[in-house]
Amino acid sequence: MPSTHADQLDSYFVCATPRTGSSLLLSLLESTGVAGRPEAYFRAPDEPTWAERWRIPRTADGGFDYADYVRAALAAGRTDNGVFGAKLMWGTLDEVVDKLGTVYPELRGNDVALLTRAFGRTRFIYLRRDDVLAQAVSWLRAEQTGVWFIDDNGQTDDSTVTGQAPRYDADGIRHFVETIEEHNAAWEAWFTAWGIQPLVLRYEELDADQVGTTRRVLDFLGLRLPEGRTIRARLRRQADELNQEWIERYRSTGLASAR
Repeated sequence: MPSTHADQLDSYFVCATPRTGSSLLLSLLESTGVAGRPEAYFRAPDEPTWAERWRIPRTADGGFDYADYVRAALAAGRTDNGVFGAKLMWGTLDEVVDKLGTVYPELRGNDVALLTRAFGRTRFIYLRRDDVLAQAVSWLRAEQTGVWFIDDNGQTDDSTVTGQAPRYDADGIRHFVETIEEHNAAWEAWFTAWGIQPLVLRYEELDADQVGTTRRVLDFLGLRLPEGRTIRARLRRQADELNQEWIERYRSTGLASAR
């Protein structure tokens, strides 16, 4: 029976591409109180900010030791039962294993061995979206506006907001469709190459049943929701009529069916 304690794992990664509901899933998992405090800890542009927050000692050149960074991330991202969670986008994975290769040079080139050495017994959740066109539209809009999430208080991350109005861009949508397809294929090839069997989730399932999908993840991780604990998201759904308008406009050009 699943337990509130981590008997069979130490860490897990939500592996995704942008606009698949990964931030939503992280907030749902965090709300359980037993699935770590998952964040995108290993996104290179954000690492200096995390390092500053965690007061990691700086090296002579102003950087920081990556082993220190991983230890600090583990401390920040664990719940009391010892479970750590984090999110990885496709491009982030290569950065993480490359940096871990400098910490454990004897394991360089063996992605799974590096991740296991750094994070312990690790499982993987692969989150993707069936409607790639809708995903591409959402990604383009987020890039233009800088609005990547809206929390349950109606707030967003002011540091990323551009102040620009969203603008239809067929070439931009096509670019993101192609990027998503490439990254999905890359994730699947990586799982196959390393003999990993992730829990595969789809955005559409998460959107339709947030609580049920979160419980599936807990089951996969061997965890049980503590009695009296409520699963709830702290983020709002962002898609609206404008997204649908762009989707229909793009389809009307024949570009979607041409792929």
